[in-house]
Amino acid sequence: MRLYTYLPLLIFFLISSCGAYYNQPTGIEKAVIGEGTPATTLLKQLPKAKEQIVVGLYKFRDQTGQYKASENGSNFSTAVTQGATSILIKALEDSKWFIPIERENIGNLLQERNLIRSTRQEYSKDADPNVPQITPLLYAGILLEGGIISYDSNIITGGFGARYFGTGGSIKYRQDRVTIYLRMISTANGKILKSVYISKTILSQAIDQSLFKYVNFKRLLEVETGYTTNEPVQMAVTEAIEKAVSTLVLEGIKDRIWEAAIPQPEVDIVLKNYAKENEEAEVTAIFGRNLKERRAKLALEIGGGTTLMDGDYSNPELRPMVRGGLKYFVAPSFNLSVSTNIFSLANKNLLDAGYLTFDLNGEYILLPKDRLTPFVFAGTGLGMSKISENIHGKVQYGIGLEYMASDNIGIKLYGEHNLNFSDNIDYIKRGVRDDYYYRFGLGLTFYFLNKNKSIDAKGMTNALMK
Repeated sequence: MRLYTYLPLLIFFLISSCGAYYNQPTGIEKAVIGEGTPATTLLKQLPKAKEQIVVGLYKFRDQTGQYKASENGSNFSTAVTQGATSILIKALEDSKWFIPIERENIGNLLQERNLIRSTRQEYSKDADPNVPQITPLLYAGILLEGGIISYDSNIITGGFGARYFGTGGSIKYRQDRVTIYLRMISTANGKILKSVYISKTILSQAIDQSLFKYVNFKRLLEVETGYTTNEPVQMAVTEAIEKAVSTLVLEGIKDRIWEAAIPQPEVDIVLKNYAKENEEAEVTAIFGRNLKERRAKLALEIGGGTTLMDGDYSNPELRPMVRGGLKYFVAPSFNLSVSTNIFSLANKNLLDAGYLTFDLNGEYILLPKDRLTPFVFAGTGLGMSKISENIHGKVQYGIGLEYMASDNIGIKLYGEHNLNFSDNIDYIKRGVRDDYYYRFGLGLTFYFLNKNKSIDAKGMTNALMK
């Protein structure tokens, strides 16, 4: 075999390895100012403070006690940074809402002030003893406490790979999560004024491709490329801390602990956006699952699909089906549905009969608050041919998957097995088993009177006043 046979494959590998090429270090890099995070921009865009607040911060420490995971032996490096206090002080400065004062190394500060005081007393003999030798220290009206309380490794791991005759590639990923708490305490009475909780995921990815081929006798071609990216833990901690500071500021504005130096209409807009973010957070679970009541009590269903006969004849054939029905939700995860189905059943060169069924089902939705959810259903029904003969009872059961494209429209894919109390569905009675058939469908469900569209307290008050 000639080398040019694999030329297109080699070009593919070169193109796909561009990521590795452009991400590799090509030389010594100079020191740069530290990168910002998405939360840094939000922090600097906060409304200006009417008056800055003096805050004291003794220690914002790592409370996880966790070390980096290692496959080979022990690793005594901590999983998260031990310099979170410095990160928090920088975030407080960037916000322009706080004046942080030195408390982490207060002993060093007091010792230096004592040295200044003693030096001045010794070498300034003619100085007025009533004049203060050094300016007094600032004291904080508010203390900040908290820390990094959790670092969860491998909350999601996965990947994908394929290989064919020595050629292939793979993608792997891993996600960790860091969580912090920050609380604000009044030094006047020790009351905890506010406490906020922020989490941030940390993503690691690895991509590789390889080629291992004998291109000729005693000629082996081997190509490998790939790269790995790891989101810096320090950047994740920084973003979480900055988000905590901005949240603390907005919570303080909302509860009138302090005031912003902007007109009230602008404050209302800021608080409205913050309230919207809180609403989204309340219905968001771990792994980004958006949990909320999505389905109304009443729904209309239309769809179509195909049927497959399982009777006394051989060689069944697929035939079309249409479906229409109504649903009523007794509970968010359970509904009752009635439907009409028009379809055909066929066996090659033997049967092609049209049928009509009326079905009553109970349907259980496994994840009612998720956008994508599986469901199961079972029920009973009555069937007949299109010419109103061959009337029979039946039971059916099935499984499906529904995706909520919006709060009012669901797209569903399902399959069901129909067990008939008749052996004459295919117009022939043979054996002891009744005739069965399968239905596979795709449909749309339209939900009405969505329960999520409710009147808030303010709107209800205005409505009552009118």
